[in-house]
Amino acid sequence: MGPRTMEQWDAFLPAADVTLPSDVLDRIDEIVAPGVSVNPADTSYGDFESRAGRRRR
Repeated sequence: MGPRTMEQWDAFLPAADVTLPSDVLDRIDEIVAPGVSVNPADTSYGDFESRAGRRRR
């Protein structure tokens, strides 16, 4: 998933400055626990994201 045109890229850039509040992050953690692989068949990034040091808590 990603931009396919410069217009899309320009539209996505402001999202880099968005910081989600803790209550939203807590709700996300309730839906999918930190470190859980939602799709084990998707190994494009390896296990890097699941490492404890990369988690919010």
